[in-house]
Amino acid sequence: MESLELMPARVRITSILKKALLAGEYKNGQELSLTEIAERLGVSRTPVREAFQTLAAEGLIELRMNKGAIVKPINQKFITDHYEMRILLESEAVARATRNGLDVSELLTELYHMMDNMDMIDRSYYTELNQRIHMTIWKAADNQKLLNFLMSLWNGPSISTMNSELEHYHQSTQEHIEILQAIRAGDITEGKRIMEWHIHRSMDNILKSFQAAHPDC
Repeated sequence: MESLELMPARVRITSILKKALLAGEYKNGQELSLTEIAERLGVSRTPVREAFQTLAAEGLIELRMNKGAIVKPINQKFITDHYEMRILLESEAVARATRNGLDVSELLTELYHMMDNMDMIDRSYYTELNQRIHMTIWKAADNQKLLNFLMSLWNGPSISTMNSELEHYHQSTQEHIEILQAIRAGDITEGKRIMEWHIHRSMDNILKSFQAAHPDC
């Protein structure tokens, strides 16, 4: 399988901040400091500034001159719309990757090993592998516009406040295995079905976190 570049820093930082915003970790009207976030994430200010611009374009924050940004109000409909777009586009990416004969052998081998050693998996490894799986499918769809849209929507793993990380890793890994097995079998319908379920479960996890942070919404 060809080597796969990781997502650009601005995309990865955007995904981290987007997930935090959707989960309600930042409140409406809260100030976001570009410098503080860059220091917390261990990166320069440049990719954080680029992430702020992307999030502002999506209506999640409002940029302030030389003062970072202000969190804008969002609701459950905003979150649902976001994940519905991911479902539509990632399901189509699975279909196209399947038609294009994506070789999933190496990823499946890594996932089988992960399932056998779940107790030793840490967050950084899971996050990186999760990203690689999704982006491999996107790239195999062979449509640059589709790839760009999916990168703009990416918000990383969505762990429910009701489950432990280990439970989430196990369930998500099993779903990844089933998606890739469907691609290998050439079963577009099954691959799309599992991907839809996979992202819908992520949406439910984020909604639970949002509801816990906004009990009056």
